[in-house]
Amino acid sequence: MKLLHFDDFKLGVLNGDTVVDISDIANDVPHIGAHDRINGLIENFETYRSRIEAAANGDGVPLSGVRIRPPLPKPGNIDCMAVNYMEDGTRDEPAPVNAFFKSPNSVIGDGDTMVLPDIPATIFEGEAEIALIIGKRASNVSEADAMDYVFGYTNFIDGSARGLLPPGNTFYQMKGRETFAPMGPYIVTKDEIADPQKLAVQLRNNGTVMQNFNTDDMAHKIPRCISWVSSVHTLEPGDVLATGTNHRGLNPFMDGDKIELEVEGLGCLTIHIKDDLKRTWDRVTRLQHAESGGDGVQTPQTGGKYA
Repeated sequence: MKLLHFDDFKLGVLNGDTVVDISDIANDVPHIGAHDRINGLIENFETYRSRIEAAANGDGVPLSGVRIRPPLPKPGNIDCMAVNYMEDGTRDEPAPVNAFFKSPNSVIGDGDTMVLPDIPATIFEGEAEIALIIGKRASNVSEADAMDYVFGYTNFIDGSARGLLPPGNTFYQMKGRETFAPMGPYIVTKDEIADPQKLAVQLRNNGTVMQNFNTDDMAHKIPRCISWVSSVHTLEPGDVLATGTNHRGLNPFMDGDKIELEVEGLGCLTIHIKDDLKRTWDRVTRLQHAESGGDGVQTPQTGGKYA
């Protein structure tokens, strides 16, 4: 099942190329807004599943004719795993398990725009990731039981403003910016994904493939991520846990770019990039920059403010 918000945050279920409005069903969930309505629906999904499945066969409207909104407008927690891929075998061993927060105010959805702020970042990037949607309250969960706490999955882009000063004071400034957590276009319930550790992940920038990897390269697998994060703090229904990226394909995001992220089985998330300062970088990935003998991890800025 694929659940999404559309237009003025109506809640819908996808049926092929149409979306069926199930707001009347979802409105039975106590809520004050779309954000806690979807969280409550996730928490009590088995109560509503049969009604939603029946509704899914009804008349809908063309998906192409609606505005898709974030599937989770304001999650309580957005946890993101850090350095969680083996980088195509180039790492000798996994990095120590680690994570960071992104602000719920960072969320945008399909068709929305990531805005690059006026700050002296050395580069702006977006990391292609698969994100887990938590289905029930999770505290100190064992790895053996971890998958029982997954409701579903969605595409996730971890926006990053690299190189801000002072050194070492990085994650908060780099990751928490508004519009830096695109996700969607919908939530795919976990029963539709046979093995989340064997999914192709592809990010395209203006139609050119830049990131292209598989979730089987994940260093700390999904059960380990859930277990570790839930040992630090409790996860609630509707929380988001992004699982990290393969960094070798990271590339600069610039004004006017059209970014498409497609994780196998999760549809395609499309966003746009806006930079009023029109800053520029060479259009190369981290791997291409390294192979050309360039200095540093990323290609340097070539034009605009702070170059």
